[in-house]
Amino acid sequence: MKSEINFDIELDENRVPEKLSWSAKDGGVEKEEAKAIMLSIWDSRVKETMRIDLWTKDMPVDEMKIFFHQTLVAMSDTFKRATDDEKMADTMKDFCDYFAEKLELTK
Repeated sequence: MKSEINFDIELDENRVPEKLSWSAKDGGVEKEEAKAIMLSIWDSRVKETMRIDLWTKDMPVDEMKIFFHQTLVAMSDTFKRATDDEKMADTMKDFCDYFAEKLELTK
């Protein structure tokens, strides 16, 4: 079995992303528009993380802050599931709360 996730990036003349979209047919997603993408890929051969961080030039800064916060929270959850290290996951969540407070994301 094989599954694909595709990203389409439209660039301006300076190679800055103008439009981002993604598709995951197995998940029922077809050319869904996005304003930002963060992708981490683990290269076990060299024990290094490779990253692709893209955002469109019209991505609002306030939305970027929310995007980062939600990504950090998701990473905390993933860390807990992947390692079963509840203590560190809780510490990461504490940082996420601090991050949200300092950026005034909480009401």
